[in-house]
Amino acid sequence: MSAEHRAVLRRSLTLRWLRWWLVALLVAVGAYVLGQWQWGKYEDRAARADRVERHYEAAPVPVEQVLDDAPVSQDREWTRVEASGRYAGDDLVVRNRPRDGDYGYEVLSRLVLADGRSLVVDRGWIPFAEGGATVAPDIPPAPEGEVNVLGWVRLGEPSFERDMPPGQVASINLPEVSEAWDEPVLGGYIVRDTGAGVREGAGSPLALDRPSTGTGPHLAYAIQWWLVIPAGFAVVWFAARREEREARGEPRARPAKVRIWDEEDA
Repeated sequence: MSAEHRAVLRRSLTLRWLRWWLVALLVAVGAYVLGQWQWGKYEDRAARADRVERHYEAAPVPVEQVLDDAPVSQDREWTRVEASGRYAGDDLVVRNRPRDGDYGYEVLSRLVLADGRSLVVDRGWIPFAEGGATVAPDIPPAPEGEVNVLGWVRLGEPSFERDMPPGQVASINLPEVSEAWDEPVLGGYIVRDTGAGVREGAGSPLALDRPSTGTGPHLAYAIQWWLVIPAGFAVVWFAARREEREARGEPRARPAKVRIWDEEDA
């Protein structure tokens, strides 16, 4: 360690500079926590993207292999399944759902399986009625008779705890959907695959947006926050070194000014 470094170290350990080191330490702790928060969001996005990529185009499996009465586990989300049964005809709509930048409804239908259990099927999206969200929409009827449905497993959504008009729910919260139908439902719902060759006729609900597999800017944000940690300590160190040099009477180094005509004469 050079003599200058020892002098700067002694100065930085005085009471006044110890306070600045404490500030740098507090900034470092805050930056670490914020970086961890962004890293957690990145890991959640990355895990979701991995589930989509593994399951979305896979061959379908019978829905009974994935869903039962218990809530489905997150690692089974986006599993492609097939189900056979009859629609019960007591459709619900989920309000304020986006599609391609517009808002409307998603149509939930109850598919009664061969064993009598009820499966929630999101048949797709319909726009608001001409009178807006306060006017009940015309719901395209589900097909009659025995049907085969292909789709992707989704987890139930949190409750918004809102009182909704009859025939509507605020989110795809499975207990609330079960209460609206007065029927128990399986522990997950499926989004119908409208590209699987199954058509419901003119005016049927539109396909939902394909799930995004992007992870967003969270990884970059985490790295930026973590870079603040050494930067804060470096600022205190160089400030203490500058004060030490000024105390010894050393002039500040200033960049030499170059005149335009000096550059032209060179």
